[in-house]
Amino acid sequence: MAEGKSHEGDNGVMAIAIRPGRGGFLRPFGCGWFIREFLLGHAPEGSPVIDPDKGACQEDIFYFYKLALHRAYAEDAVAWENEARVKAGKSIYSPEEYAERVDWHLRRIPYKLHKARYHSFQRYFHWLKQLGWVEPTGVEEPSALQEGYPDAPPRKYYRLTRKGIEAPDYEWSRPQLALYPDLGLEYFREKRKQHHYSAKWPTKRRTKAV
Repeated sequence: MAEGKSHEGDNGVMAIAIRPGRGGFLRPFGCGWFIREFLLGHAPEGSPVIDPDKGACQEDIFYFYKLALHRAYAEDAVAWENEARVKAGKSIYSPEEYAERVDWHLRRIPYKLHKARYHSFQRYFHWLKQLGWVEPTGVEEPSALQEGYPDAPPRKYYRLTRKGIEAPDYEWSRPQLALYPDLGLEYFREKRKQHHYSAKWPTKRRTKAV
C-alpha cells in the first residue's frame, strides 16, 4: 500500500505522495512476511484465501508471491505516473483509470523481472522447516513431474506451527540469523555478494542519476 504526505497540486487537486509503505520500490514486502500471512489465510496483497489448517504447497506459495510482487510493481509504476501528473499540473488518475493503468503494466511485466527465484525460495522455506515454524499437514497431491517420472516427489502441503505464529517479525525477516545466530548478518551479506545475477534493468531513479 502506498503512503505518504498529502499535498495540493497547482490545479487545486489534492494528491497523495505515492511511495510504497514497506521496503521501497521493487521489493515492497518481504518473503517471510508474505509466507506467514499467506499460511495464516490472510490473503496478502490480493492472493487467494487458504485454509490455515490445510496449508499450501511451496510451489503455490511462491507463485502467488511472484504475482504479488508484480502487482506491487505495477502499482508503483502507476504511482510514479501520478506523481508526474501532479508535477505537470494535471489531476491524478480516477479509480477507473488507475485500475486500467495497473492492468496495463501487469500485462507487460516479464515473469522474471524480480530477483525472487524458486531456488532461493526453496532455501528460505527450508530454513523455516529447520526452525520448526512450518510443518507438513499430511496432505499430498501428484506433481506434474510425476507424470513423466513416477518416482518424483509429490506436492506436499505445509502449515504454520504455533512456534512459527509466535515468532517475532524481525526473525521472520531474517530466518537464517534465527537459525545461525553466531554467524552474524555480515556473513550472509558476503555470501550473497558471491552470487552472480544478471544486470539490473535501468529504473527511473538510476537513469536520473546518470
